[in-house]
Amino acid sequence: MSSFCLGCGKSLAEGEQFCGSCGRDVSAPASPPVDPAVAFGLPPETSGKAIFSVISGFLILFVPFSLCAVIFGYLALGEIRRSPGRLKGRGLAITGIVLGYLGVALTVGMIEMGIYSVHVAPKRMEDRAGSESSPVAALRTLNTAEIAFSQAHRATGYTCSLSDLSGAWGISKQLATGRKNGYVFQLEHCSAAKAAGRIVKYQVVAYPEGARNKGAPAYCSDQSDVIRVARNGSGNDCLTTGVDLSGSELTHPQAWSKSAAR
Repeated sequence: MSSFCLGCGKSLAEGEQFCGSCGRDVSAPASPPVDPAVAFGLPPETSGKAIFSVISGFLILFVPFSLCAVIFGYLALGEIRRSPGRLKGRGLAITGIVLGYLGVALTVGMIEMGIYSVHVAPKRMEDRAGSESSPVAALRTLNTAEIAFSQAHRATGYTCSLSDLSGAWGISKQLATGRKNGYVFQLEHCSAAKAAGRIVKYQVVAYPEGARNKGAPAYCSDQSDVIRVARNGSGNDCLTTGVDLSGSELTHPQAWSKSAAR
């Protein structure tokens, strides 16, 4: 049975090992087919999948595009590998894959941050409420907020606005209104060391509101963070003649009175 030479196409006799025309080894495997575009010297085309991959990669904030960048990037690499010389765009495909994975990682990170915020925010609210469990604790919170505010606003210093402290430290909404559990909280006497200078002094006072709180003490403090008390419930007396709280009163402050908390 005759066959044909894979090199020149000449007919071969049965049992002939080499082609008498071109000398090709008959038993040698056939060469892979040459792409016509490469054979005629046409310039290679850029893989459409590689282009789509890198475009999708730049839209990394959208999860579907990030996944498309990865998928089409790998498809482009396989397509380019199977058609040597005819297609190009390997660099584009790799760029798209990298950007796609980056987008997926960012998305996962944002989801984890959201879950973390959902679980941590209530805990912070509970901690914040616990930090205002008494008039003394509330004054401590306001002093801490004043320090945080002055550090964030070095040009202006302290503030006499409770709403400013709410934004700087996150005190409770109720405390930011100046009234909490039958007590009135006021920031006053803010002063600077020199005209038009930054505020370096302030006073904060907490005194009982209304007749139902008769007999409750008043508390006050200032930039020194020392908390004083006036047993007669007068805020003015606390600022002028108040006495420092004892160590036990600071460590275990008196909670809101039942009548004040109602």
